[in-house]
Amino acid sequence: MAESLLQPIGSLSPAEALELAQKAPEILRKNPRAFSASPLFSLFATPETADTWTIYENLMISCLQTGDDESAKECLERIITRFGDSHDRVLALKGLVKEATASDTSELEKILEEYEALLQQSDVNIVSGLLPRTCLSHGAKPTEPIWKRKVALLRSMGKVPEAVTALNSLLDVCPTDPEAWAELADMYATQGLYAQAVYALEEVLVLSPNAWNIQARLGEVSLMAATTAPQGGSEKHYAEAVKRFCRSIELCDDYLRGYYGLKLATDKIIQNAPRSRKDSDGFQLPDQGTVEKLNEAATKKLGEIVRRNGAKDKLWQGYDPIEIAAARELLDSSSTEVVR
Repeated sequence: MAESLLQPIGSLSPAEALELAQKAPEILRKNPRAFSASPLFSLFATPETADTWTIYENLMISCLQTGDDESAKECLERIITRFGDSHDRVLALKGLVKEATASDTSELEKILEEYEALLQQSDVNIVSGLLPRTCLSHGAKPTEPIWKRKVALLRSMGKVPEAVTALNSLLDVCPTDPEAWAELADMYATQGLYAQAVYALEEVLVLSPNAWNIQARLGEVSLMAATTAPQGGSEKHYAEAVKRFCRSIELCDDYLRGYYGLKLATDKIIQNAPRSRKDSDGFQLPDQGTVEKLNEAATKKLGEIVRRNGAKDKLWQGYDPIEIAAARELLDSSSTEVVR
């Protein structure tokens, strides 16, 4: 089977997902609908491994993304044959297929009601002792896949406040899920609740302290907050953004978003050039010389990334084309301002 199907499906581009989905009929044809527990079976057919089911799940999602509903349903049927249809993860996958194939909002509302019923049933099991509360302290996460599907469905339907409430409820039970905290931060940011978004992202860093992408995301949220801050109160947010972007590129050299954000933040500080280097909260900004050096370093590195990526240098590929285009536009705009 394709090695790409073992990678997180979210890391694949639309073109890569389409390529994998096109291989679905062949992959399904070459692999059995069910696996036998007999040792002799492995002598005559492809053996079952832990990766087998990761591949089927990722293949199912790729097929849903590209509109091949039949292949997606075939993948789901094979997963159900192996694990049954009452497992939480299987129930979530069944819901995902229903969401992707729903024809109107009323069908999505019915799916949402099904998620609610499953979650209420889980609550009854916990209270009645069928699922001990002590399991929560040992890392168990009852109905977590279903809960996350509910959050994703609410958000896709435009019910962001309800999705935030549902996700906060999940985090009350499972507070050590960095993906859930990151999703919560993103929803807060879309609503302009930047302080809450920063808090959620800091929770991610508590769980994943070396996540350079989260450091950069904190810098981006700080820049957003600076645009809405009252007059004279944006310096703190700019200084925080600079700190976060610097940390992101310290953890991951050649990280384009980190250098892009650092240049953008230092550009803003240089343009504003506040008379006082300290805002009303007593937050100290970097001195002008330091800001200019950081801006120069970020500009130089961004230029190198754009130039080498455009020259098809083998070691400088893999960047998102949209991010490369944004970096090139930022560099061009800065050059224009310097010429003027």
